[in-house]
Amino acid sequence: MNVHFIAIGGAAMHNLAIALHNKGYQVTGSDDTIFEPSKSRLEAKGLLPEAFGWYPEKINNGLDAIVLGMHAHADNPELLQAQELGLKIYSYPEFLYEQSKNKTRVVIGGSHGKTTITSMILHVMHYHDRDVDYMVGAQLEGFDVMVRLTEENDFIVLEGDEYLSSPIDRRPKFHLYKPNIALLSGIAWDHINVFPTYENYVEQFSIFVDSIVNGGSINYNVEDPEVKRVVEASNNPIRKIPYHTPDYTVQNGETILETSEGDLPIEVFGKHNLNNLAGAKWICQHMGIDEDDFYEAIATFKGASKRLEKIAQGQTSVAYKDFAHSPSKVAATTQAVKEQYQDKTLIACLELHTYSSLNAEFLKEYKGALDAADVPVVFYSPDAVEIKKLQKVTHEQIAQAFNRDDLIIYTNSEDFKNFLFTQDLENKALLLMSSGNYGGLNFEDVKTLVK
Repeated sequence: MNVHFIAIGGAAMHNLAIALHNKGYQVTGSDDTIFEPSKSRLEAKGLLPEAFGWYPEKINNGLDAIVLGMHAHADNPELLQAQELGLKIYSYPEFLYEQSKNKTRVVIGGSHGKTTITSMILHVMHYHDRDVDYMVGAQLEGFDVMVRLTEENDFIVLEGDEYLSSPIDRRPKFHLYKPNIALLSGIAWDHINVFPTYENYVEQFSIFVDSIVNGGSINYNVEDPEVKRVVEASNNPIRKIPYHTPDYTVQNGETILETSEGDLPIEVFGKHNLNNLAGAKWICQHMGIDEDDFYEAIATFKGASKRLEKIAQGQTSVAYKDFAHSPSKVAATTQAVKEQYQDKTLIACLELHTYSSLNAEFLKEYKGALDAADVPVVFYSPDAVEIKKLQKVTHEQIAQAFNRDDLIIYTNSEDFKNFLFTQDLENKALLLMSSGNYGGLNFEDVKTLVK
């Protein structure tokens, strides 16, 4: 099968391209720019385009399928040529469904936790040598690719993103997978550039629940009121199985999970991650892993990449970085680190970097998000606001949004770095939350602060 990728350099797209190449497909692609690590990974497989740019001459009747990435635009020259020739054009999720329509599809959905839960499931499967197909949004220890597709595996585990499928298909990705087994971890308004109202955003999860195949099942976080309402209101003839955070304690900076077999020390921590673990356990049981085997495997799970990742530990201090940016994720992550290190002063630094977080109207959603921090810090770049063509955000709006009189706010990356590198971290925990890099912060340098 000959497949051409328009915008092959994306994080998801290049992983799918590599997965198809590994499956024996003929794969080509184009992009106007490709960054690391996508560039090196494509190059290693002989899939890196010879030149950057869009080349309509690459599109011909010899292609069996076009996979269209979100980075492309609706007037992309290669897309227009493919439409002119009447070629079959798939969005990323459509093509994944096409590759898995004869498998048992396990889809993990939710505004937060889905990468971690998917990673936990795959870790357990890998630990017990159960081979499954998958698509996950983070690089995992022990896995060389983020997408795996085979002919022989019965299960495929898919991280169900609610973001849009392609420039010409405005449906959320997770509407297209038609799960046999599903999970819904939480609903907290995000992606306001696509879903301008809370009601519109929540509706996407109702559609997801209704997309589960007849006779299928959904495990849902019963502690999230919106999840509970959405799942229990659905008339879809499926099994509905609630889960909740298991009992645990924190002793001397170590989280102990209470199980039927006794106390189990685990590597991950925080109420939200224990809740994720409970959901992952249910899904693994659906996939044939019993409870004892799940606990044995999960004890060695260290977390998904960029999710509450410990970057340095000293005798009296510790530093973490996390991908958290939405209000619910920021609150959960900050609370988790404070609970784990109750005897340390927590310096929590948040970069407002995404379209939603830099939106003046959306900012009020952050109220209370940094309450668990002893020293709350917010950094944002006015340049990022300008690039995203948003209304200017002021110090006063941010201070009011977070509702902390002692909130420290920086708009200049050098000022923020000066603050950071003049901190004495003795008996402190440092938490850096961002989907960016604070205007050029080198996280390797941060490690030198930890004593």
